[in-house]
Amino acid sequence: MRLTRQSNYAIRTLIYCAVNDPGLSRVADIAKAHGISELFLFKLIKPLVEAGLIETVRGRKGGIKLGRPAEDITLLDTIKLTEESFAMAECFEDGDITCPLVDMCDVNAALREALGAFFEVLDSHTIADLAAKKRSIRQRLGLSYIEIEDVLLAQATN
Repeated sequence: MRLTRQSNYAIRTLIYCAVNDPGLSRVADIAKAHGISELFLFKLIKPLVEAGLIETVRGRKGGIKLGRPAEDITLLDTIKLTEESFAMAECFEDGDITCPLVDMCDVNAALREALGAFFEVLDSHTIADLAAKKRSIRQRLGLSYIEIEDVLLAQATN
C-alpha cells in the first residue's frame, strides 16, 4: 500500500501549521517550503477545512492555522480524508467480486487484520508528535523563531 501525494502533503501542511503555531501560515509559504504547487495545496486544504482540521483567516494578514490542537489531530484523521480507498484486494470493494473463495478466504481476513493494525498505529500518532522537534523542523522549513516571537509580542500588545 502506498499513500497518495494528497496524504503526504496534507500531513506536511498540518505539521507546518503546528510548528508555526500560534502564527498564521500562508499557503504560498507552505507551498514554497515543501515544493508543492499552490493550486494543488489550495485544493488539498478544502477538505481539511471542511473537517475542521484547519481554519482559514481571511484578509491581508490572513492565512491558515490548525482548527484544533495538534494533540487532537491524528494521522488517521488526516489520511481518512485524503485517501479514496483502502481496498487492498478485490474482496474489499463493493460490486462484482470474481473470487469464488470470498466468503471463506483467509487472505481476506489477514488483510483486514493488517489494515486494522495500520489504522491503529496511525490513530496513535498525532500532529503534535510529528511536530515535536519544533526548532529543527522550523529551521528546515525556513521559519525562524524571531517570527514567532514577533507574533506573540504583537498579540500581547493588541
